[in-house]
Amino acid sequence: MTTRAEFLGRVRTEMAKTRGLFPATPSPRPDNPREAADTIRRQLAERWPRALERFRAEFERVAGVFHRVPSLVELPALLARIAAEKGAREVVGWDAGALGWNLSAALTPYGLTVCPAPTGEGDAERRRHREEAARAPLGVTGVDWALAETGTLILASGPGRPRSTSLLPDTHVAVFGPGHLVESLEQVGLLLEAVHADGGAVMRGGMINFITGPSRTADIELTLTRGVHGPKEVHAVFVDTVGGPA
Repeated sequence: MTTRAEFLGRVRTEMAKTRGLFPATPSPRPDNPREAADTIRRQLAERWPRALERFRAEFERVAGVFHRVPSLVELPALLARIAAEKGAREVVGWDAGALGWNLSAALTPYGLTVCPAPTGEGDAERRRHREEAARAPLGVTGVDWALAETGTLILASGPGRPRSTSLLPDTHVAVFGPGHLVESLEQVGLLLEAVHADGGAVMRGGMINFITGPSRTADIELTLTRGVHGPKEVHAVFVDTVGGPA
């Protein structure tokens, strides 16, 4: 029987055979996170069209479905069309305060039943929403950031914006605008530093989810299956006139 020391010794021996591609060093933390975040926002106010094109290309590369509409006026019809394609009559979504617009008001005229996420901390309300999300074919959320270099949607959980809304329905639709786009993971790190430096920040959930395309799982025979640990399909809807987090 191999001992722990022998096993770790073999790992060290194998790792020593090949040098790392680059030295692993921690990124420096900004002295003034708010100032660093403001600089990123100013830069992206001009560069977001290029970031959007990169996001779209990378998002579609990982089997995401990308949409673009000029304003929130066109959004309800698009969401209703996606719901119809999925045979959905019930939709779960973030609370209006978390979305920045009212999902119930947008979709009820199309005959859809909308179950918004609770904003309170009660266990019964959260359990009810999880049950609704597990039953609903379609979940609609906003995003905190859309990461261009990998086509990744970044969502922080919290009141009115639980994880279950994006993870349990078969189809996840995320809606965002120019102010949510970032170019690199380094920028995300700086923006998170700024958020956590702000004692009054609303983004105080227990989890931050990085979603790069639909859920994928492969068994030992490398048979790929979608939707085992999350949605089978992920849609990103870019709205030209929707801003980003303050």
